[in-house]
Amino acid sequence: QLAESGGGLVQAGGSLRVSCVASGDIFSRLAVGWFRQGPGKEREFVAALSDSGASIYYSDSVKGRFTISRDNAKNTMYLQMTSLKPEDTAAYFCAAAKGDPSYSAGWYDYWGQGTQVTVSS
Repeated sequence: QLAESGGGLVQAGGSLRVSCVASGDIFSRLAVGWFRQGPGKEREFVAALSDSGASIYYSDSVKGRFTISRDNAKNTMYLQMTSLKPEDTAAYFCAAAKGDPSYSAGWYDYWGQGTQVTVSS
């Protein structure tokens, strides 16, 4: 199971970090990813990270502003968000997969319940 935390309301230009804690003992062998879903929109890829942390991927819309990371000793993954924009407003979901990281939501085996991030202008 995955559980996100750290969402909230922030002004445009601000920063926020969301976290995701995994239960169980296989987290270090899973690729992880963050997705988001804005009002009336499809769920979209944000960032992904391999089990070792050696391979990192970002969507063009967040590249240079967001950073994905993980701490396998704590079974936790993070998404550090900076220079936030109103269009970043969405529910953010963490996900984990056996195998390589992917841009596709369908690839992931485990999902969190989501945490809301709202960016005011």
